[in-house]
Amino acid sequence: MDRRAIEPRHDWRATAEEHGFGFHSPGSTVYWDESHCYALTLAEVEDGLEAPAAELEGMCLDIVGRAVADEHMLEQLRIPRRYWDYVAATWRNRERNLYGRMDLAFSGSGPAKLYEYNADTPTSLYESAVFQWVWLEQMRERGQLPADADQFNSLHERLVDAVGRMGISGALHLAAMRASTEDMGTIGYLADCARQAGLTAHTLGIEEIGVDARGRFTDSEDRVIGALFKLYPWEWLLGEPFAEHIPASGCRFIEPAWKSILSNKGLMPLLWEAYPGHPNLLPAYFDGDPRAADLNGRYVRKPIYSREGANIEVVLPGRAGRRTETVASPGPYGAEGHIVQAWHPLPRFQGRRPVCGVWLVAGEPAGLGIREGDGDITTDAARFVPHVILD
Repeated sequence: MDRRAIEPRHDWRATAEEHGFGFHSPGSTVYWDESHCYALTLAEVEDGLEAPAAELEGMCLDIVGRAVADEHMLEQLRIPRRYWDYVAATWRNRERNLYGRMDLAFSGSGPAKLYEYNADTPTSLYESAVFQWVWLEQMRERGQLPADADQFNSLHERLVDAVGRMGISGALHLAAMRASTEDMGTIGYLADCARQAGLTAHTLGIEEIGVDARGRFTDSEDRVIGALFKLYPWEWLLGEPFAEHIPASGCRFIEPAWKSILSNKGLMPLLWEAYPGHPNLLPAYFDGDPRAADLNGRYVRKPIYSREGANIEVVLPGRAGRRTETVASPGPYGAEGHIVQAWHPLPRFQGRRPVCGVWLVAGEPAGLGIREGDGDITTDAARFVPHVILD
């Protein structure tokens, strides 16, 4: 794996606008960054990322099966008690999931290490599935990359196929927070995937959803919502008065409620307890567990619910008898509790630190999106950098 400088396309901004990628440079910041790329070998992708992600997915599903039958585990995950039966029912009814993103530390040397699983509402989907593929095709056409250069990316085809096989009858509604350009762009892209799969799709703001006299969810035009993709976290949804209508609404949710078990930092200590010593896992414990002493004071403290690197705290012993060193990010999370995870820094390439996001569609690895920052904690200020497979 190598970080390589490469000449950006002179017309990439116009190309982004033509393709509907409107959030490539939010405000005055840089998000999409093609001044360089990450080059990987096919073996690094297949053996270092794809195969481990597939194995980790199986382990995660095993944890879901254990958790829905174990009240203590549901307590540890801070899932509201009144919805335990509903969460369990979505698992036992085999409600299908669509996609997720595993964030891994990987340098090409040594096993990839799972930081967390964004299993419910991951973004950076469009740029991973479409725009970095457009970049690859144009760079090959213009002779800036070899004609046989490839990419770990079958995301778009897999998404279209998976949506088409979900057994949705009628229209699919897709909702996100209207104020978020990125979130609305993500559901707009998924709506296009649904239409390519032969479905009718409607997008709307999550705040526009209503409830009719029969307890069914409706959109702003009073159409009944039979199937809803919601780019809105389950932990937020289940904490709102709105949620009391969910179990009896007759609405099918994508992602299903059993994903609330996976989109939760508490997954990491549960995985470590079930699969201790696994090469792709980091030791992790719920905060307050005496076994956390095994981390020797070198750990990352994370809220059970946290997003985009918020409220993450890196704790390291001070050097030469100095006091403990701490790096922390601000945010609104943490009231629900924390986990601690062994400190394993991201690799450093020319001063930048990439995190490898391996995408899974319908439970199978389907692509890679790399975001890089310049510190120990990857936040929403990280840049998206395209990748290429070169052998």
